[in-house]
Amino acid sequence: MPHATARDGTRLYLKDWGHGRPVVLIHGWPLSADSWDPVAVPLVEAGHRVIAYDRRGFGRSDEPWDGYDYDTFADDLAAVLDATGVGDGVALVGFSMGGGEVARYLARHGGARIDRAALISSVVPYLPRTDDNPNGVPPAVFDEMAGEMRDDRAAFFQTFFRSFYGVGMISQPVSNGVIEDSWRQAMMAGLRPTLAAAQAFATTDFRDDLRAFNLPTLIVHGTDDATVPIDATGRAAAAAIPHARLIEYDGAPHGVFASHRERLTADLLEFLGEGGDTSQTRQREDAY
Repeated sequence: MPHATARDGTRLYLKDWGHGRPVVLIHGWPLSADSWDPVAVPLVEAGHRVIAYDRRGFGRSDEPWDGYDYDTFADDLAAVLDATGVGDGVALVGFSMGGGEVARYLARHGGARIDRAALISSVVPYLPRTDDNPNGVPPAVFDEMAGEMRDDRAAFFQTFFRSFYGVGMISQPVSNGVIEDSWRQAMMAGLRPTLAAAQAFATTDFRDDLRAFNLPTLIVHGTDDATVPIDATGRAAAAAIPHARLIEYDGAPHGVFASHRERLTADLLEFLGEGGDTSQTRQREDAY
């Protein structure tokens, strides 16, 4: 199996499909690169080279005890870029906690070979509720999640993914198969990586990292995202990044890569195909 090797020797599983402009897809918590497959295939078919990898501790990557912080995650992303030999013109696409890798990579490693970036339902710039971030998630929510995972991780994720995809008494944006597959991916990770990665995205402040976004940036976020609220993240990031285009999916949940797969794929293809500046921030609030 193809792998990249991180600085500490951790082996990171990766997929490297197709040819053309390199697009690196970074998955969210607690999933694996498999979550991107339904989007990756049409991107490859449209002429892009798609690289997706399992974050350390998740999927088929190694599960070390340490290294679940965003500096290390950013260094792991750099190792993936080095291992795949990509040059200039790379597009980084981060979903949920994966948006944090994009932000920290740009701040830590610079954007010399990065052409553009996309933040999808991302935790950037700052997720917890504080005095200076009143729209964030109360820290007690993360503490409760950690306690439930320690008690019965398998049962926790059976419930978690229903909210993740906006499944309710009436709404069914994704099939039961998608929920079951997400549970499968989550259970491939160890308990230690699952808890430590959650602690990282629940506490890391990316507000200073936003200064590194000196490139065209696409931000996609659902207005009904109950996992990562849009006011503290997507809208705040769009206001702070000068080269950002914000597209709001009206009524959409967190997991838009599945619930709004066709729309997200079309928006990514449009963004990847653009050659000029995208500094004009745009909001689309039409229902899909």
